[in-house]
Amino acid sequence: MTTADISTESTGQPAQETFPYERACPFSPPRQYAELIDRRPVAKVRLATGREAWVVSGLREARQILTTDKVSSSRTHANYPFYFDAPPQMRTDSSFIAYDPPRHTEARRKVAASFTHRNVQRLRASMERTTDACIDALLAAGPPADLHRLVSLPAPMAMICDLLGVPAEDRGFLQQHGERLFGGTSSQAEREAAVVEVGAYLEDLVRRKEREPGDDLISRTVAAYRAEDGDYDVRDVVNTCRMLINGGHETTANHITLGVAALLEHPEQMAALVADPSLIHAAVEELVRWLGLGDLAVPRVALEDIEIGGEVIPEGAGILVLLQGANRDPRAFDRPDRLVLARGSRRHIGFGHGAHLCIGADLARLELEIVLTRLLQRVPALRLATPVGELRTKERAIVYGVWGLDVAW
Repeated sequence: MTTADISTESTGQPAQETFPYERACPFSPPRQYAELIDRRPVAKVRLATGREAWVVSGLREARQILTTDKVSSSRTHANYPFYFDAPPQMRTDSSFIAYDPPRHTEARRKVAASFTHRNVQRLRASMERTTDACIDALLAAGPPADLHRLVSLPAPMAMICDLLGVPAEDRGFLQQHGERLFGGTSSQAEREAAVVEVGAYLEDLVRRKEREPGDDLISRTVAAYRAEDGDYDVRDVVNTCRMLINGGHETTANHITLGVAALLEHPEQMAALVADPSLIHAAVEELVRWLGLGDLAVPRVALEDIEIGGEVIPEGAGILVLLQGANRDPRAFDRPDRLVLARGSRRHIGFGHGAHLCIGADLARLELEIVLTRLLQRVPALRLATPVGELRTKERAIVYGVWGLDVAW
């Protein structure tokens, strides 16, 4: 056993504990993270699958891993650190988030123009209309109502589907399958079915866009592939679309829901935001840092031995970069466990870091800004109808969150 092992000797906890660990509450890291963050920013753990992997929880160390060319994002490696029983399609049907350069660079460039800050800001008016329609539905339902189902899920789904060119009537299908894929409770068979069914739907949609292109991201991506490559593998576009739907929907939806819950649980912070609406930009950054919902979404594999944080991660080892751990690093943030909206630092890595920085980060920021602002303006008496401690959480999900959030006013 190395000094980096998290076991009975180092923590006093049962040696059979496997990673990922459960959170103490929706807003707190798992209790085991205290050992990791404070003293062992690079440590070896046993995954729920029985395999071993390395976890990186310090901010400095996380940035190092996410910018080095000594790691790979490819899921084809034997020791890619899946911590659940992943269907084989998750290895073969991947998008550019699981590519290495130069393939990653080329594939990402074909869709990047749609996500520039300038182009995202052009969506503001449409986003505001979508958000108001969702809040109308919440108010019409009457208290108590599920904010997650009526606002958090449909608002970002509508936006990413509009951007891609997905018909409105198909959004429910995609939302249901996203929950099966990312919810944390699905079996391998359920995940496999979700991948296959969404893949078949998106392939049909891409073929339709080939025949009848429109002013949407899928049509532009197909055109970009044809212009540069002549012919292309339709699966490349399908996998990119699936990644954008999942990343642009599930992650943002859970940030909205738990962001609202965090504000309601910290009334002094919410009061500061109400008193000074210009604080919203800093508030979004702090909520993303503090919530750490993509904590388990950044796997890598070492291409050679990597000396880091006083340890040596051996060639071929799987690595998980713990975003919540890095964003609660006391070496980087003053009193990191406190939610302080005015902090507003972009030093966090809640959207990743390096070449694989989330391509939709500006879109997510704008969605969070608009939804939180409109909710506070239109429903000033908003309150939780279910205590935070009673919420059904998505433990061990790729994207952490809750299954619902009942609110009243």
